[in-house]
Amino acid sequence: MKRVFITGASSGLGLALAREYASQGAQLGLLARRENVLAEFLASLPNAQAHRTYAVDVNDHAALAAAASDFMAHAGGIDVVIANAGISYGTLTERPADLAVFDKIIQTNLVATVATFSPFITTMKSQAAAGQRGMRLVGIASVAGIRGLPGAEAYSASKAAVISYCESLRVALRRHAIEVVTIAPGYIDTPMTQINTYPMPFLMPADAFARQAVRVIAVGRSYVVIPWPMRGVSWLLRCLPNWLYDRVMARAPYKASYQEFNDAP
Repeated sequence: MKRVFITGASSGLGLALAREYASQGAQLGLLARRENVLAEFLASLPNAQAHRTYAVDVNDHAALAAAASDFMAHAGGIDVVIANAGISYGTLTERPADLAVFDKIIQTNLVATVATFSPFITTMKSQAAAGQRGMRLVGIASVAGIRGLPGAEAYSASKAAVISYCESLRVALRRHAIEVVTIAPGYIDTPMTQINTYPMPFLMPADAFARQAVRVIAVGRSYVVIPWPMRGVSWLLRCLPNWLYDRVMARAPYKASYQEFNDAP
């Protein structure tokens, strides 16, 4: 039975990943801020008594570490950790009010990814020394981290940092038989994207994303873009010279700001 810990588990990608792992018989540690939503979701899962839920904000690093320790004690170890919790708002450097939003996005998307992995690595190293294989640390990045998107300065920066951080960690942990998987979703149908008012090419249902992601994690792919049509798009974006990228993206739509997002019905 796989022992899987997921942050941001009460909605969107985290909820879909949790549901997919539960359908495969995994033992889950589910962490998110909303206790009532977690409790309702837990009740819907098979073998609910085997799982643990933690109503914790990932920016509370001490509480996050305590949840990790509790789950490992309950499950007798750990196999997969998915740092999924993340937020996305449109940000512009010129707006003084957005400085606090920049900080919130970087803390939640990047620093909390580090804080999520940190409590598990010593145990994973001990398990590896005892001969266990197949352990995974999974960072959820974004195609927005491949090239900077206009109007998404903080989000693009945070996800670019997640990609680089996971790569650095992957190399460092390779000799310990701990694999680091980076998944860069394109447009997935979740509450984070449902507020977008612009076209979203290759929009993918969250449950379909979760099925693909779980397969990728199982085989230990180091980096993958989901869905597959976005792989070609991301490769093209990466290869475009700056002058052409700038021209192509000059008229790209902006994501709603923090204020607009919270004012939405």
